[in-house]
Amino acid sequence: MIVVKRAHAYPQVEPGVDALPDAGLAALPRGVSVRDALGLARRRDAAVLVLPGRSGFVLREDLARADGLGLADIPAADVGRPLPVVESGATEVAVRRRLAAGAAAVVVRDRRGPRRAVVAPAEMVGAHGPSLVRELARGAAPSLRALVETLAAVAAARGARAFLVGGIVRELLRQAAVAPRDIDVVIEGDAPAVARELTAAVGGRVVEHDRFLTASVEGTPHGRIDLATARFERYDAPGALPRVVPASLAADLRRRDFSVNAMALALETADAWLVDPLGGRADLARRRLRVLHPLSFVEDPTRLFRAARYAARLGFAEDAWTARCRALAVRRAPYPALSGQRLVAELALILDDARPEVALTRLGRAGVYTVLDPRYRFTRITAARLAELPAARAWAEERALAANPVELAVLTILADQPPDVATAAVRRLAFVGEPSARLHRALGQSPELADRLARAATPSARAALLRERAPLDVAWLWLTGGAKLRPALDWFAGVRAVRAALGGDEVAALGVPRGPELARVLGELRDARLDGRVGDRAGEIEYVRRWVRQAPAQKEG
Repeated sequence: MIVVKRAHAYPQVEPGVDALPDAGLAALPRGVSVRDALGLARRRDAAVLVLPGRSGFVLREDLARADGLGLADIPAADVGRPLPVVESGATEVAVRRRLAAGAAAVVVRDRRGPRRAVVAPAEMVGAHGPSLVRELARGAAPSLRALVETLAAVAAARGARAFLVGGIVRELLRQAAVAPRDIDVVIEGDAPAVARELTAAVGGRVVEHDRFLTASVEGTPHGRIDLATARFERYDAPGALPRVVPASLAADLRRRDFSVNAMALALETADAWLVDPLGGRADLARRRLRVLHPLSFVEDPTRLFRAARYAARLGFAEDAWTARCRALAVRRAPYPALSGQRLVAELALILDDARPEVALTRLGRAGVYTVLDPRYRFTRITAARLAELPAARAWAEERALAANPVELAVLTILADQPPDVATAAVRRLAFVGEPSARLHRALGQSPELADRLARAATPSARAALLRERAPLDVAWLWLTGGAKLRPALDWFAGVRAVRAALGGDEVAALGVPRGPELARVLGELRDARLDGRVGDRAGEIEYVRRWVRQAPAQKEG
């Protein structure tokens, strides 16, 4: 029988790292490929491999991912990642803290070097963080809070669990005001079924996407609500759309792009708990953008564009490892399996932000535009034009010129490239028909048009050059023309709607035959007004009468 003494101080036993399961660790030879490294890991039953010179580590799961993407021949070092290292005398708690902070594994070393590894569990153990009910009450609009309660109740009624994910969670932790717009929800259960019942509760209509196990509730007072079944993704080729299968929330968070977007808010009927198994909250505090595995950008190159967008919008910086992962993805461009429509969609999202030129310039300097064509080279001229892009877009919008913002951005990115590179990039972006023709006209004819506009002798001659041009051409001329052309373009934007005071019926009543001659006289009246040769209605009437008197002589001549 053990007798416990009252008020006696008993020593606390704190287990060391040896109490944790050993995941297996092996050293890699120099210059080994992914294929050979994966074979070594399987033979040694090692989850972690040490790169030569102890320059980093490679996870067996990352080698398997590379092999599945058809990258078995690349150097294993290309898929290396940093891992926390602890001394052999460290406590179990010290290791678990690093795993809870988002580390995929922890390496244990002694004086001879790395000797064992501990890998994070596949499922989230103790990943629930603090309640964010207070943050919801403070930062979320009342309508969003009501939607959260409805979501939790609808999911629970179907035996499912609902989690807010993405930007809403990130913004709540940043203590930013969150208004309902596009809301992302992960469902552990049947997301389309929950979406149908949510529609009955809040209104709107359901659009289901069977391939991706998702559904959208559109036309609600809360904006669009996207519900996705918690899922695991597999990419068959770099840049291809993934194949998905239902999975746990843990797997769903690990498939995401950046740690700051891999957090969830578990919605209960009376509470909302933060789920953060990958260290997103710590990266948020450090204003750091970190990918979740070394082939993240290779699997989905649109994340390259997303990284630039988040960095510009949030003022975040990539950590050094994420920058290396980006460089690996850029070296593997141009990604034939990646559709041009997806690239255009990413450009459109960038252009919707407050400082698109920052993100677009960041992409250029990082070499990301090689996804458009491997020969692409970012230039100082392009950087200078990107700095002017927001002003050009604002100028066009203020003057009701319907220049497509994405097309204007594409022109800015491509105009300083050799013609064959620009043509290939337009094709790569899947522009066809009239949009393609507009881009090629602007790329090919803009210098000549600028020269003719500078030499035009009269206002009506300038207007004639610009009147039949697409709004994209005019906005592009404003962006590239500088101080020499902008006054003329400002003038044209103000007078392009100028018409004769007399209508067609009035001109015909004065003796002008209907048909081509009537159209010609109306055009002449408009030009006479632009040049100051006619100033009012009476002057137009006199001009038409003079034209009618001279018409017989003109025909005889």
